[in-house]
Amino acid sequence: IQKKRQQKQKITLTQVMLLLLARGIHQDVPELNCYVRRGRLVHRPSVDVSLSVLEPNGQLSSIKVNGAETLSLSGLSEIMHKEIDKARKGKSEHIKEARNIVVRIPWPFRQWLVNFVRWATVDLGLSLPFLGVNPDSFGTFVLSNLGTIGLDIGYPALAPFSNVAMVITQGSVNSKPVVYQGEIAIRRMLTVSAAVDHRVVDAAHLGKLFQSLRRQLKNPELLDTSLPGIK
Repeated sequence: IQKKRQQKQKITLTQVMLLLLARGIHQDVPELNCYVRRGRLVHRPSVDVSLSVLEPNGQLSSIKVNGAETLSLSGLSEIMHKEIDKARKGKSEHIKEARNIVVRIPWPFRQWLVNFVRWATVDLGLSLPFLGVNPDSFGTFVLSNLGTIGLDIGYPALAPFSNVAMVITQGSVNSKPVVYQGEIAIRRMLTVSAAVDHRVVDAAHLGKLFQSLRRQLKNPELLDTSLPGIK
């Protein structure tokens, strides 16, 4: 990351984490790349990722990166910066429209709306254009960087209508004492937490994914190198 920044590229740890996860799913754990529709598992043709974005007014928005596994780190960075800028400036029309609909609904009925959306999209497999949602609105997984608000660790939850295989939270990076080769050493540590939809996968799949992350981190230069099937 530091090398990229010295080259005037705006690379962040979130971008690296997103790409590591997307490639790990594509290459090592394709079972994670599916969703439930009408009681059946449907496999996606690409790894699509939703990223939580904090707006200047404190509201939470999101962007979606389609085909994340096909992108290089530089390409992903460019797309994310553009989409995040649009989201923070309120230019994501489908999100704005959905919010306007929700805020007009009296609060006692909002839980009913959430249940209806889940029933219509997940159980019936319908799309709801007026809300901008469909059975696969959020993609393969949701990634949230809690480090941006100063949190070291978070416990993610699956929204009932998101229909994603997992939600990942990424904490802030801090220096901590660890045991290395029998001695106490200071290392920069990052905590990553996950919640998975057990209708789709189990903990073994998540273990395979984190093993994939470990292997990729040993060769970070490959994230910006052309690989078979990777643009």
